[in-house]
Amino acid sequence: MELLTYPNPCLSHPARPVEQVDDHVRALATEMEEMMVAHDGVGLAAPQVGLDMRMVVIDRYAFEGEEGQSKPKVVLINPEIIEASDEMQVGEEGCLSFPGVFIKIKRHKRVRVRALNKDGEVFEIEGEDLAARALQHEIDHLDGVVMVDHASHLVRSLALKRLQRNLAALAEEKKSKEKSKK
Repeated sequence: MELLTYPNPCLSHPARPVEQVDDHVRALATEMEEMMVAHDGVGLAAPQVGLDMRMVVIDRYAFEGEEGQSKPKVVLINPEIIEASDEMQVGEEGCLSFPGVFIKIKRHKRVRVRALNKDGEVFEIEGEDLAARALQHEIDHLDGVVMVDHASHLVRSLALKRLQRNLAALAEEKKSKEKSKK
């Protein structure tokens, strides 16, 4: 499993629904959780790791703050937003597929989502503020929408230039580390 960065084509295609929640799907969810934690993320969607499936994992920190960090991650399979507040919020978002890039995005302040859990059972979860932002951001990934798709042309252009610089710096850093290992 590898974290994909924009403009990888996997990030711009709607993901397929999960037909059956089985041990394979649960194992992929666990791998995604580990990858999200390893990259200091708040959420991760399956397309970000090259999986064509509607599954996301979100850190409980988004819902509960510091006390949620030690709790199991929230796994949502085939999530759908079933309710959204009229009240909106504007806040800065980052994305593991856009390392080091942050932009302001307008989102619903509160959302309710229906999904399947790791046992294949239907559940609903409500998120407000950061949790609402994380839910909407990750579900966007499942629909082939990335954060710069919400930005103006100017903000998008600046964000993509910043991404190119950051990816070049990361590649140089990786090359340097490999060289020092030899």
